Amino acid sequence: MENVLRPVIVVGGSVVLTLLVGCAVDRLLRRADGRHHETPLWGLLRRGRVAFQLVLCTAMLRGSYAEAKLLEEHSIGIGRILTLTLIGSTAWLVVRIAAAAVETSYTRYATAHRDPARVRRVRTQVSLIQRVVSAIVGVVAVAAMLLTFPAMRAAGASLLASAGVLGIVAGVAAQSTLSNLFAGLQIAFGDMVRLGDTVVVDGEWGTVDEITLTFLTVRTWDERRITMPVSYFTSKPFENWSRGSAQMTGIVFFHVDHSAPVEAMREKLRDILRECPAWDGRDYGLAVTDSTPNTMQVRALVTAKDADDIWTVRVTVRERMMRWLTEDHPYALPRVNMADAAPPPGRTLRSRRRDQDGAATHPFEPSRTGTGRG
Repeated sequence: MENVLRPVIVVGGSVVLTLLVGCAVDRLLRRADGRHHETPLWGLLRRGRVAFQLVLCTAMLRGSYAEAKLLEEHSIGIGRILTLTLIGSTAWLVVRIAAAAVETSYTRYATAHRDPARVRRVRTQVSLIQRVVSAIVGVVAVAAMLLTFPAMRAAGASLLASAGVLGIVAGVAAQSTLSNLFAGLQIAFGDMVRLGDTVVVDGEWGTVDEITLTFLTVRTWDERRITMPVSYFTSKPFENWSRGSAQMTGIVFFHVDHSAPVEAMREKLRDILRECPAWDGRDYGLAVTDSTPNTMQVRALVTAKDADDIWTVRVTVRERMMRWLTEDHPYALPRVNMADAAPPPGRTLRSRRRDQDGAATHPFEPSRTGTGRG
């Protein structure tokens, strides 16, 4: 009877005690989260309750397994499995706690500072720091697991003896990986590019969606994801529209006829911008910037608070200005010189043709009504 009750008491007691302690800790964290709304630390720590319970249960089973006298012929294997589980669950718990601390620090900083550029910079640094901590904890956990095997401990001396040669070989083989790793750290703390920045790379316009230690993802306006090594941003030029102030100035070009009413276009531009919510009201303008034998180029200048709004303002101005020219001033649209077009206001098509016929008469040609020579 003792052989049956002993394993049940040891295993069952460990499980029951783990559940009781886990529920008590979770309730305390929930109360602390309800009392302190200004910090998300306690709520984030609750995400690690499963890892905490696993660590507690495994530790109690590992410490009391010898007293259970269960499957004694497999005690070495079971003990090693419990040890590996304890190491893995401890690493999981440490990663959860580190993530909660880092996320809390970022939330406090974002609440205290209203500058979007600085907040994105800190967000980028926090994300990379969290990934570095997770990678370090993972490497240490795997190394600790390997050292639990006697064969691995015996091979440790020979591995240390050849560490120099292996380090050189690994450095040459992973040269690109190491360069990306250092480039990721340079981006994080050099404030070159941040999460949420609007960038233009290889002619593609998009927003920085993810930054890791080795690669960076740009989400384009049409929902595509462009993934590139972070070393690209430290070795090649790129446009960062969010660097400094997010305010932007946009340009819209129109190619119109020489008879286009520039002053009326300038007033229409003002009316369009007043009805456009994306315009920030800082500045606007319209000027003739170039001329060709057939058309003249008119540039409209508009402003907005960020890259998304400047795109909205530009397409709105282009669409409504072309519609207005088509409906109210069709003569201002570009045309082939040989084709008939609508005359400008104040002149009829008949008077215009009469002027053209008079200009085509040769100066020495006799008039249709006179008899003398010119």
